Amino acid sequence: MAQSIRRDSPELPDFSLLKRLARDQLIYLLEQLPGRKDLFIDADLMSPLDRIANVSTLKQHEVDKLYKVEYKPIVSTSDQLCFLIRPRLQSVKWICDVVNADKAAGKFRRYKLIFTPQKFYACENVLEEQGIFGDVTTDEWGFHLLPLDDDIISLELPEFFRDYFLDGNQRWVRTAGCVLHLLHSLYGPFSKVYGIGRCSKMAYESWREQVEEGEQKGRDGEIGSVFLFDRDVDYVTPMCSQVVYEGLVDDIFRIKCGCVEFGPEVTSSDKSLKVMLNSQDKVFNQIRNEHFSNVFGFLSQKAKNLQTAYDKRCGMDIKQIKTFVSEELKGLKQEHRLLSLHIGASESMMKKKTKQEFQELLKTEHSLLEGFDIRECITFIEEHINRQCSMIESLRLLCLLSLTENGDYGVDHLPTFANLKQLGILVEQPTGETLTAMENKVGKLVNDRAAGKLTDAFSSLAKKSHFRALSRRLNLVPKSDEEYDLRVPKDMAYIFSGAYVPLSCKLIEQVLERDGWTGLEEVTRLLNGQEFAADGKARSDTQRTILVMFLGGCTFSEISALRFLGKEKGYKFIIVTTAITNSARLIEALLDNRA
Repeated sequence: MAQSIRRDSPELPDFSLLKRLARDQLIYLLEQLPGRKDLFIDADLMSPLDRIANVSTLKQHEVDKLYKVEYKPIVSTSDQLCFLIRPRLQSVKWICDVVNADKAAGKFRRYKLIFTPQKFYACENVLEEQGIFGDVTTDEWGFHLLPLDDDIISLELPEFFRDYFLDGNQRWVRTAGCVLHLLHSLYGPFSKVYGIGRCSKMAYESWREQVEEGEQKGRDGEIGSVFLFDRDVDYVTPMCSQVVYEGLVDDIFRIKCGCVEFGPEVTSSDKSLKVMLNSQDKVFNQIRNEHFSNVFGFLSQKAKNLQTAYDKRCGMDIKQIKTFVSEELKGLKQEHRLLSLHIGASESMMKKKTKQEFQELLKTEHSLLEGFDIRECITFIEEHINRQCSMIESLRLLCLLSLTENGDYGVDHLPTFANLKQLGILVEQPTGETLTAMENKVGKLVNDRAAGKLTDAFSSLAKKSHFRALSRRLNLVPKSDEEYDLRVPKDMAYIFSGAYVPLSCKLIEQVLERDGWTGLEEVTRLLNGQEFAADGKARSDTQRTILVMFLGGCTFSEISALRFLGKEKGYKFIIVTTAITNSARLIEALLDNRA
């Protein structure tokens, strides 16, 4: 089932240092406000903070009570208030309201604002405009990176995607540069840096500005090459249904900060359970990268092996039983608990995605990726909308159709469509009457099941597209007369049932094989260029440790694909991402119209 690891694969660096540095800096900042204090925390910082410094740690440093930022009048009676927030105007304006309300009531308190990972001028400007700049102290908590597992590090900045790729806001570019600088300082120097995309290029340039001349001279690095990747270079991959176990768990249960909450339908009790999903979970670690079709067989065999281990007790003498209890029983019970959870999760996922419906969905996706039976695909999407299925799911299929066929229909009904169009995920083909007719129909179809068919409007879809050209040049859709054996995968396409190799991962593979972009000129031209390469000064024996940084998010499917590539080629990949994403998160980021 699992792929064997090449013996020349390097060891991964120890990223626990990142947690220790972040915790120590936070403690230092809290101690700058001596005495008892209440701490207000941005809602989306609570889970990352728990991975760095739990409640008991905060209590040890005179944090009395913790509150979630809820943008309403506060109930705290403490004389000292500390706010741990993202640099968002909404949060700063709310803090101004809190301070000004205290002023009006004649209440004196001390206030400290800690922005993470950095503070922006716009936030300080609001403090000045609201007349409280002199009443508060501000600081930065440089919490840039959260290790989610041995080989996954996240900035936990889901807003990066919308801010940069939709709104054109470059405020996080320097943050990405700081991340590179931190990793370079702790684990560098790097041997080579490759990148593709405008954001990647700016992040690289920002990092180089921060690196002092001659820094780390003669030091041995733990990371070889670095690859920077803009999410908009490949939107197709995150729009595909995930079918590796970890990706499917994320799609259905939502993994957050490396944790997932399984409900009663999984735990077989009346309670939900929060579970950490990482390599420390021995059961999960063996199935996380596997195609879902292999998981039940593995879990079943695992259960039999576990029962055999328990049955060893029969016939033991007292001394043997004592040894068994002290050395094995605890581990077996832990493994049994985890096995039960993953069996429950697998059963729950199969109920939510009935076999026939899910297979039809995957068949449609594979046809779109291969460029076959497009009319049948359109009919499926039509019916999906007419049945009032999930709006997110319908949008995802429409986006996949648009991306693989170089556009499908006009967008003039919802702001979400406009956002998708602006990003280039969902665009209209530059044709005449066919698209005009389609443009008039789409708004009605989304909201009115009785609307006319889309099939006629899509009659001009069989045209050449960048995706088709890229697919041919990079062999993204493997051609084989034999049925793909998902139990013994032969390439990265297994993460999509053998139908598609993710463009992002294929590009990384090609650049590493070629030691640069030479020979990929036509590919980069189709991707609008912005590729670059730069030499570093690392030792040659670090070449097989590759850091890949996704700006705008990456999926668990891509992580599984890179792990497969690493095992096959003798690499160890370290994935750094602004956030873990999937099709739902990507589309949901565009649903609202934030100021």
